[in-house]
Order: sequence, then structure tokens, then C-alpha cells
Amino acid sequence: MKDIKKYFTHLTEQQTVMFAALFDLYADWNAKINVISRKDIENLYLHHVLHSLAIAKIIDFRPGTNIIDVGTGGGFPGIPLAIMFPECRFCLLDSVGKKIKVASEVASALGLANCTFAHKRMEDERGLFEFAVSRAVMPLSDLVKVSRKNISKEQKNALPNGIICLKGGELQAELKQYLRIANVYNVSDFFDEEYFKTKKVVYLSV
Repeated sequence: MKDIKKYFTHLTEQQTVMFAALFDLYADWNAKINVISRKDIENLYLHHVLHSLAIAKIIDFRPGTNIIDVGTGGGFPGIPLAIMFPECRFCLLDSVGKKIKVASEVASALGLANCTFAHKRMEDERGLFEFAVSRAVMPLSDLVKVSRKNISKEQKNALPNGIICLKGGELQAELKQYLRIANVYNVSDFFDEEYFKTKKVVYLSV
């Protein structure tokens, strides 16, 4: 929790309680259904929760915003963002049923009322959203291809509607065709831990 409170000092009591509950919930579910590397569960807050919240450093989603988390896995970045933005609506989508089960059970235990869950491929999703978010789930070109149809034309935020993804490592080749339209943010500009040195947030308006 100290990793979260260090960078987000405005949390309500309810948000603090929800973030604090994440470790036990994920540790319990991860013992049954492996959605986080067993050796990485101790780093849940730094590697998964805080990493997810890097998106909250580039956009303050306005109330009523609809966001889809493409390939949510066990609920990242969707669940931390849903806690951070309780007046927004999040759809957490994944094609793997057991991962969606973990995410939905964690959200249920937290009492997160602003999340829905979709066990399907993004190609089959027909809903409209202001933003699609994801965390290293597929190459950017593939993410754009499957998500573009789902980006609403109705604008609600200071940042135009589009795709926001968390990436790591060398991105030059992946970004080549989007250099003129992509905004790339270094997560190390927001968080000073060594883990974030190679992490990026990539935003594309659609």
C-alpha cells in the first residue's frame, strides 16, 4: 500500500480500504488459479497495481466515461483504475474464462459496482467506449485493429478518445507506423522505482 499512497495522496477512505484488500484477495485466488507469477505475488502493488495506475497519471477520466480493458487477465489495469475512478464504467474483457473469473470474484469481494466482465475476444465485442486500455497484451497494431471499431465518437474528456496501453522494453519497431500520432510517456517520469525504468504508457487518439 505504501507504493500507492506515495503517489496518490488524495485517496478516499473507501479507496484506501479497497486497495489494501487487493493483496489478500489476489494471493488467495492466485493459489487456486495462477494469473500472476507465483514468485511475483509479493510485488503485487509495485508490479501490477501501481503499474496499472500509471494510466491515471496521463488522464483523469471524467465521471461517466466508459473504458474497456482489453485482455484484462486477472484484472489489470481495469480493477485498480475502477477503484481510482468510481464514477466511470469499466468493462474487463478476456478470452480466457478462468482469468475473467478471478477478476470478477475480486471485484465482487471489493464491492466494485462500476465493473462488468466479458468472456470473449475483442473482435467479438460490439460495445462503444471512450477509451480502450490494456497492459502488454498484444502488439500495438493488433490492438488498434481489434479496438478501433469500439471507440465512441462522443467526447467526454480533455484527452480525445482512443487507446491507452502499458508497454515495456524496446518499442521503436512497434511504434514505427504510429510515430506521428502516438504520444509516449515514460512511467519513470511518474514513479521513481527502478522497476519502471523501461516502462511506457502509449496513447493514440482514434
